Amino acid sequence: GDGERTRAWGVFEQTLWALAFLVSLALFLSQAAKCAISYLEHPHVTALNEEATPEMMFPAVTICNINRFRFSALTDADIYHLANLTGLPPKNKDGHKPTDLEYPAPDMQDIFNRTGHQLEEMLKSCNFSGQNCSAEDFTVVYTRYGKCYTFNGNKTTSRKTKQGGMGNGLEIMLDIQQDEYLPIWKETNETSLEAGIRVQIHSQDEPPYIHQLGFGVSPGFQTFVSCQEQRLTYLPQPWGNCRSTSEQMIPGYDTYSISACRLRCETLEVQRVCKCRMVHMPGDADICTPSNIKCVDKALALLQTSSGDTCLCETPCNLTRYGKELSMVKIPSKGSARYLSRKYDKTEDYIRDNFLVLDVFFEALNYETIEQKKAYDVAGLLGDIGGQMGLFIGASVLTILEILDYVYEVIKHRLERLLRSQREDKKQTQQQQQASTVATVKLEEMKVKVSHMLISGALVLGCSIDQLNRNKAQREI
Repeated sequence: GDGERTRAWGVFEQTLWALAFLVSLALFLSQAAKCAISYLEHPHVTALNEEATPEMMFPAVTICNINRFRFSALTDADIYHLANLTGLPPKNKDGHKPTDLEYPAPDMQDIFNRTGHQLEEMLKSCNFSGQNCSAEDFTVVYTRYGKCYTFNGNKTTSRKTKQGGMGNGLEIMLDIQQDEYLPIWKETNETSLEAGIRVQIHSQDEPPYIHQLGFGVSPGFQTFVSCQEQRLTYLPQPWGNCRSTSEQMIPGYDTYSISACRLRCETLEVQRVCKCRMVHMPGDADICTPSNIKCVDKALALLQTSSGDTCLCETPCNLTRYGKELSMVKIPSKGSARYLSRKYDKTEDYIRDNFLVLDVFFEALNYETIEQKKAYDVAGLLGDIGGQMGLFIGASVLTILEILDYVYEVIKHRLERLLRSQREDKKQTQQQQQASTVATVKLEEMKVKVSHMLISGALVLGCSIDQLNRNKAQREI
């Protein structure tokens, strides 16, 4: 009666608790698996912050005249050699045909340096943060536009600005010299139909890639460029795809950058296909002559269409870029046209067609930080798993250690019992073997004693018979 009901209720209660434990364990394992999967996906978040600073390093500013060769600086040999680049027909000498003209092999480095627009002639005024500057503050750099110039390109002696706003950066007035632009006889891939300059604002750690990343500035305008510095930090694998600065640098450059990587890819492709390099490409290979320009254009076009396969340029883990806002006003005004005309000894029409002012400055003395951060790390994973463990099965690390200790003690006890029973069985076997050995020894001893007794008895009996026989003989005598 009552005992059976108590046992039945106990079995039901144990079954209910076991079912609850299994359900809780299943829920815990499912949630822990989700946490582990989320961690293995290596998610990240992007944090945006703005920080003020008393002074900021001014960026490098690269300028290029869109026209690469000054027409007045070209010799007959230059025009002959540059026919594929400029589209100009070679000059005839003394009635000879162009095919009869013979000139020594061209030195492309010398041609670009000598016939490019000279900054000493283009730069009419220069001012940086209220102090005068000159062409000596610019360094020569070669790009797809030929001979270009970079202001503040040396990071070891870079200039700093201590105030934001217009007038606290770089302000230059340039004469683009349209009278020196090449006449267009026929179009080539290198022919330019525009007039003005190309400008790129970049970090000192990266070379100019102005033909793709630069912006244009037109003559007849004052262009204001308000900059905002942005410092970006990306995560390496497996959270992101950035290239660590500790990896091998690109040959020819001090630091890794996307522009340097692209230039390196272009250099390798042109050297592979055309066995030469362009004047702005790094390396020691021979510079391509204009006769190779079709080969170069074809190689660069193929590289551009398949850049994702043959030229993989990863984003550096630390990157500085500059956001820009451009605005412009017309120059010269009617009141200043005559003054500028007298000052530079040019006509008012020439001033309108050739002069421009470029003003580059920081919007404010602050910079944005855009940083990728790990959204889920090991500490978060352990915290989530610990919370799920406490919620569903009421356990913790100490509980697990106690369970492991209990399992260890149980296994240890079972092993000790097993070993003890084995030792006892072995002892009993040895005792049995010893007992049988003792019995055998005693039996053998008894056998020996019996045999000795029998022999002794036989000897005694024999002696007695002999004695009787001797006595009988004596009586008979």
